[in-house]
Amino acid sequence: MKKKYIIWMMCFIGNTILLATELVPLPITVEVDAKKVALGKKLFLDPILSKDKTLSCMSCHNLKHNGADIVKRTKGIDGQKGYFNVPTVYNATYNFRQFWDGRAKDLADQALQPIANPVEMGNTIPKALHDLKENAVYVKAFNAIYEDGITKDNLADAIAAFEKVLITPNAPFDKYLRGDKEALGASAIRGYALFKEKGCISCHNGINIGGNMYNKFGVYADTKSKELGRYTLTHKEEDKYVFKVPSLRNIALTAPYMHDGRATTLKESVNLMVKYQLGRRIYGEELRDLVSFLQSLTGELPEIVKDINVSTR
Repeated sequence: MKKKYIIWMMCFIGNTILLATELVPLPITVEVDAKKVALGKKLFLDPILSKDKTLSCMSCHNLKHNGADIVKRTKGIDGQKGYFNVPTVYNATYNFRQFWDGRAKDLADQALQPIANPVEMGNTIPKALHDLKENAVYVKAFNAIYEDGITKDNLADAIAAFEKVLITPNAPFDKYLRGDKEALGASAIRGYALFKEKGCISCHNGINIGGNMYNKFGVYADTKSKELGRYTLTHKEEDKYVFKVPSLRNIALTAPYMHDGRATTLKESVNLMVKYQLGRRIYGEELRDLVSFLQSLTGELPEIVKDINVSTR
């Protein structure tokens, strides 16, 4: 069975490389409802949604830096630590599912879960809605957009509308893809070639350079992961240690890496992934070139976050 699995993986990787060699750049802008985005931004930054009114979405997703956090596990309500390394909210709209285990189907589905999570914001949706209805500013804002005012679905819709504009275009690699061959240095160009040749692109492909499939963490080596991934949701043996493949966009800013934050640098992260997922080793110039390519995936922060004045927690 193991031999057949490895053969299947080799065929899968080979076919995927052929299909996904050409990556595509992020769009410069996205079409949105400006009123919903403004309301969603206010909600994203407001601790009113948490049980004790001390935590906002921004507490875990720092929009002034990387859209995530800088620690392995972020502290939530009453100082409790989360189960996973916080994924970035930047470009999350292009992920095929949300959360490491893919338990949310889209941004709207994802938006409410941290509010009601006992380890994160520790609130309940009915209480959060009650508090919003007690706030005249929010009542007016919701009523101006939604016929039925403040509801669970409208709360999720507004937050998701804001998150849809959190894209980071114009990374050097995006400019390179658009035809600017001077956008990347020689090392990054070599790194892009290695990214394809080594098989990284078999999982990290599409517009988000990842975020569009699941894969087992530890195809060729035991990762000793304490988290079981999708198995926690499906209870299927084949889903043990299966996680959503993360996007590599802005990866140079989003340390620590992996679902459990086990890697603290890009070099360490690349070495671990090459070992666990590809059964290879990488050294010297090749490693430096791959890191240079990954650094070229850092895009520009969207205009809508530039007026936010909140430091890293």
